Amino acid sequence: MASDALTALTRNLALPVIAAPMFLVSGPELVIAACRAGIIGSFPAPNARTVEALDAWMERMTRALAEDAGAAPWAVNLVVHRSYPRLLEELELVRRYRPPLVITALGSPAAVVAAIHDYGGLVFADVNSIAYATKAARAGVDGLILVCAGAGGHTGMLSPFAFVAAVRDFWDGPIVLAGGIANGRAIRAARALGADLVYMGTRLIATHESLASVEYRAMLVAATAEDVIATAAFTGVHANMLKPSIRRAGLDPERLKPRETIDFGDPQGTARPWKDIWSAGQAVGAIKRVQSVAELVGELRAEYDDPSLSAATRRGEPEAERLLS
Repeated sequence: MASDALTALTRNLALPVIAAPMFLVSGPELVIAACRAGIIGSFPAPNARTVEALDAWMERMTRALAEDAGAAPWAVNLVVHRSYPRLLEELELVRRYRPPLVITALGSPAAVVAAIHDYGGLVFADVNSIAYATKAARAGVDGLILVCAGAGGHTGMLSPFAFVAAVRDFWDGPIVLAGGIANGRAIRAARALGADLVYMGTRLIATHESLASVEYRAMLVAATAEDVIATAAFTGVHANMLKPSIRRAGLDPERLKPRETIDFGDPQGTARPWKDIWSAGQAVGAIKRVQSVAELVGELRAEYDDPSLSAATRRGEPEAERLLS
């Protein structure tokens, strides 16, 4: 089963990459562009603000990718935490549109595995600890996505070296590695470490097809790793966020207090995470410019094939200023 699952997912891939599902960033255009460029495109179901909008999104993606026999598979990300109210309605749409891959996050995948396996889909669980990886494996998932230190948004605390080694002690199925992967050399290194695929998120925010604002993209171009802070202040779970966006919202990133309760519902309040306060991974410094998904994948492929290639010269602030003009 593990070998069959991996073969099904990688048959049309140009690179062993999943475009990570990013809240308020990943939409149909990004998913379709990723799949056509040869990487797995994914999006979080909550990005469609109503169930009716989600229905329309999934119909659009299904139709567009069915017309391209060479496209990579697409995936939908379901939030399975008990505080999330829309799961059952979203699962009904998953049954109807049958995405090849379903990614679960922020809770146990046990409630959805059987429904997805019924139509032949695969379930990969997003996990940020060895304990959660063990529980997800026992729930019958087909793959594990190991969210390591350095990942954008909700993040893990473990080094990828420790995490992969520990999980390989009990799991021989597909592993996706997430956290600080932003160029072709990092993709190749993840494969050498024992991962089958990688998650890439932050670099795809700075693409023309993402839902990110011009200001968000400009901030990414100008940012370095020193602009990223891990905090539990916004959802109750540690997430890597951009300090400049926190200051822009009128808050001091050095004086944030952890949230006492965990809540993954729609962000509320005057400074809303992901809406007003933006996420980024620790490899944000790899972003030199805003580009198309196809151009980015081509650049990654060249680096993956020839690890001696260096990244493009950083253009930095002038590019950020041009984006805002």
